[in-house]
Amino acid sequence: MLVIIAGAGRVGAQLAKMLLNQDYDVRLIDNRKDILARVHKELPTEVIFEGDPIDPLVLEKAGIKEAQVTAACTTSDETNLAFCYYVRKKYHVNRTIARVNNPKNAWLFDEKFHVDVALNQADILARLIEEEMSMGDMMTLVKLRRGNYSLVEEKISPGAKAIGVMIKDLHLPEKVVIAGIIRKGEVMIPRGITIFEEGDEVLAVTDGDGADQLAALLSGPPPSKI
Repeated sequence: MLVIIAGAGRVGAQLAKMLLNQDYDVRLIDNRKDILARVHKELPTEVIFEGDPIDPLVLEKAGIKEAQVTAACTTSDETNLAFCYYVRKKYHVNRTIARVNNPKNAWLFDEKFHVDVALNQADILARLIEEEMSMGDMMTLVKLRRGNYSLVEEKISPGAKAIGVMIKDLHLPEKVVIAGIIRKGEVMIPRGITIFEEGDEVLAVTDGDGADQLAALLSGPPPSKI
């Protein structure tokens, strides 16, 4: 798979490194001399292309016609939007990803500019803090691509309501699916008659509301006030 990245700053360069380590074909485009001097010390020369990321000559030299994914990682929201719009309209790239630098501009990063995935760092951080505060020890493992669902994991705490109860009798929220249970290092495929035990690590697919309700069943009682 060929991935073209616009912007060779810290975000773009780190993304390129990670993808190269996973054996992806990567091309990195930037026109800043100081940035290019740095990334030439960090990445293979054949990966780096000098020029304007929305210049068709530069894009075609980098292989845009064969690219399956593009990532706009520049420090300019205007450039990131223009890049996504241009590569989809002119070159029909299947998947476009864009970095949002200014949260006030986040509303622009949608289908109007052909942005498939917008990465708003402020929003991501806020959501992580919100999840940490609202769900205690529950951990979000994967955000699913479609909808608002995630794969989450939580260890059943002492005193939790779910202990000793069969899954079918727990009256789980409609939007919660128990995907697996890790018990004493072994992975179990859950059934309706499976009984939760203290210390079980529960894997579930759910949305935000379902995660809150599931956390209430798997967490222990709040500490008593003295």
